[in-house]
Amino acid sequence: MTDQIARIRITLEDIKPAVWRRVELPITNSLKTLHLAIQACMLFENYHLFRFDVGDAAYGIRFDDDDAFMIRTRDASNMRIGKLVERDITGFTYTYDFGDNWRHRIEIEAVLPAIPGANYPRFVDGERRAPPEDVGGTPGFEEFLNAMADPRHPARASMIEWYGGLFDSADISADEISARMAKLTKRRAQGKAAYADAKSRNS
Repeated sequence: MTDQIARIRITLEDIKPAVWRRVELPITNSLKTLHLAIQACMLFENYHLFRFDVGDAAYGIRFDDDDAFMIRTRDASNMRIGKLVERDITGFTYTYDFGDNWRHRIEIEAVLPAIPGANYPRFVDGERRAPPEDVGGTPGFEEFLNAMADPRHPARASMIEWYGGLFDSADISADEISARMAKLTKRRAQGKAAYADAKSRNS
């Protein structure tokens, strides 16, 4: 069982009313796992690149030619949440999709004992539905919301067809979020079990 978990609030910047989620992850989890948890709870599809900016350091997917572009991106899998806690880092940013440029404010609200029998990572709560993939950033999302809200909007029919239905900004689809988080938890458990099995065979 995990001894300590971090309670983390994720807030999408530049959008009002606020789109936010609260999740809990073991402090032994990496920023890569936090990325996957954000994808799950925001109902994103993990189609695009991402980056965490923590002080002067950037964490994401490491490419061999990063330094050629003067961007030294470190592997998000190698930075644990607990290491940030040890350094008293409680706030940083997460950017997903550098085209739409969805910037999120990440706040480590608390480090708490894990609940016996609870599965982590887990979704706690949140408000308002996140933008759909490839909607065109904040300006595109605002236009999308306007079209969805106005039956006479000239782009409404095409927006509904593109999205696949009506968009309810108040419905965060908590059941779908929980299902996605459960899949993430299951994959991590299977990965840990496979690693432990391989380690025991080689010992």
